[in-house]
Amino acid sequence: MKRTLPKNILIISILTLCGLFAGFVPTGERAPEFRLKRIVIDAGHGGHDPGTSGATSREKDVALKLALQVGKYIEENLPGVEVIYTRKTDVFIPLKERANIANRNKADLFVSIHCNATGNKGVAGTETYVMGSKNFDANFDIVKRENAVILLEDDYKENYEGFDPKSPESYMMFNLMQKAYFSNSLSLAQKIETDFTSRVQRKSRGVKQAPFYVLWTTSMPSVLIETGFLSNAAEERYLNSANGQTYLASAIYRSIKAYKEEIESM
Repeated sequence: MKRTLPKNILIISILTLCGLFAGFVPTGERAPEFRLKRIVIDAGHGGHDPGTSGATSREKDVALKLALQVGKYIEENLPGVEVIYTRKTDVFIPLKERANIANRNKADLFVSIHCNATGNKGVAGTETYVMGSKNFDANFDIVKRENAVILLEDDYKENYEGFDPKSPESYMMFNLMQKAYFSNSLSLAQKIETDFTSRVQRKSRGVKQAPFYVLWTTSMPSVLIETGFLSNAAEERYLNSANGQTYLASAIYRSIKAYKEEIESM
């Protein structure tokens, strides 16, 4: 007579062997503690892609200064955390390669830093984005602008498999990928916007969702920060001032530190 294991024991055995039983740790062993060890800091645009522009400055330059300063604060104050930059100079890095840098290095966090612009010179404020499609129509202009960097690349049609940053239909496939990291990405984004308002006294336009290519293709929690509007004269002056850059970079660093402490305490 053929003997079989009771169904409940069989299921537990399979889950244990496959490592799929969430939270299961064999007797006498402890689950490894998560540590945030590697952060990729991405300065938006660069080289022949200037990004947005104000009266006296370009996004690529402001974003680079902020990115280097954020990285410096992390390196000086978070021992054991490695910082990897997508660029440290004024060079052009394809969008796909920015995500690849993070994925190749198995980063625990991806932070992309940008500046905003609009035709209405009175608009001001910070925004932090996570991957998502909520309010897609309202955010489509900025999504098109940031993703349109693809069009500056050679052979972009082949490299991006027909993805057209100007076509709403191209974004239908974006919904599936970053859901696994959504809650952690949202937690960091909320910390950044809260710190911008409470510690730096900047106007916050809130945490938003958008299908930015670099957020879609990174395999870790990821945020994209719009630090202010270069099209607004007062905000452009702030973004280019030493104090403004110090305060904004400090706020981003403090938020990353708080996020690190939060997830490592779980």
